[in-house]
Amino acid sequence: MKIKLAERQKILVLLFIVFISIGCSENKITNTQLVENYYDGFQSSNFLQVKNVIDDSLTTVYGDYITNFTKENYYKQFKWDSVFKPDYKLISLKKSEKAIIATVSISCSKFEFLKNNPMICNYEFQFKSGKITRIEELNCRNINWDVWANQVNDLVGWIEINHPELDGFVHDMSLQGAQNYLKAIALYNNAQH
Repeated sequence: MKIKLAERQKILVLLFIVFISIGCSENKITNTQLVENYYDGFQSSNFLQVKNVIDDSLTTVYGDYITNFTKENYYKQFKWDSVFKPDYKLISLKKSEKAIIATVSISCSKFEFLKNNPMICNYEFQFKSGKITRIEELNCRNINWDVWANQVNDLVGWIEINHPELDGFVHDMSLQGAQNYLKAIALYNNAQH
């Protein structure tokens, strides 16, 4: 039985479609991989990697602070964070129906000053169309918020009196704000010794 040329072409086209479909389904990134890539991007200071896994609109929730970001605005947050030279360690990932719960250890110079280093927290990640759309801090189990608040209050009060040019650093989420935060810590530490 001979197969005509037109039938061969149909078979080849069908095989091509099947192979493409299989290839695309195998390359689809999982939500777990999205979270892993997100933290890998922060750890390696690679914003392009972070940008590739977040949605055009990202919401973060830290206690009462709810912030909506575009990718461009999130880059400012990324730069602010990078000034403190953080070390991210992804401890575990747990799946729920619509979310991933990540347990993360974060060490940095800011947390060291605040006497809560490393900070170990659980974050809930939500997704839409293969991108991260929401990150909510659920809890930070090893943080002593009283010590944290005392350190911040002591630093802010000392800066207001001794270096008013840096006043407001604690709420300034820009790159300059983070640099001023580090400068404030250094000035404060030098004065205490």
